[in-house]
Amino acid sequence: MKILAKFNKKDLWSIPNILCYIRFLLIPAFVILYIKADEPGEYLQAAAVVLISGLTDFLDGFIARTFHMVTEFGKLIDPLADKLTQASLIFVLVVKIKWMFLLLILFIAMQLFMLGAGIAMLRKGKRLNGAKWFGKVSTTVFYAVMLVLVAVPNLEISVINILMLVCGGFLLLSFLLYIREYLRMYHETKLAEQ
Repeated sequence: MKILAKFNKKDLWSIPNILCYIRFLLIPAFVILYIKADEPGEYLQAAAVVLISGLTDFLDGFIARTFHMVTEFGKLIDPLADKLTQASLIFVLVVKIKWMFLLLILFIAMQLFMLGAGIAMLRKGKRLNGAKWFGKVSTTVFYAVMLVLVAVPNLEISVINILMLVCGGFLLLSFLLYIREYLRMYHETKLAEQ
């Protein structure tokens, strides 16, 4: 693939990419802490790991853009770290929260679509340039909701359901807007081919 040819050994150890590696390491740390948690303080520790992961995500993007350290490798691993972190959050919560599997289904459908559409567009020489504003809003809402659900496991069912509805609503809106974005890109490539 063309994208692999653009990788540089020096880029592997840039500060943003190191922060991204830390996020990968925080995933099993979170999962273990959450699964073993019994007391409120232990759930807060698991939530703290998620918060640290979110901060490193913000920092790696900020540093990369501010100090012109954006790399092709970073563009590949950053979204991968995001998706794996989000997946780990949903998967551990599926075990404890009754309707979380619906969010899991929506999340998987969205990721499979994004992967398939992204590969199809790459073959046509186009790619989505970074996350769109609606994707960023959806991700922020997702992390806020998941953080509350992880940190406070004894919430009332009605509150949990409302939080999941809000999260699912933003996720679905983002999904639909990304479908529209990829359809627009597809039509542009078709017009360019004529």
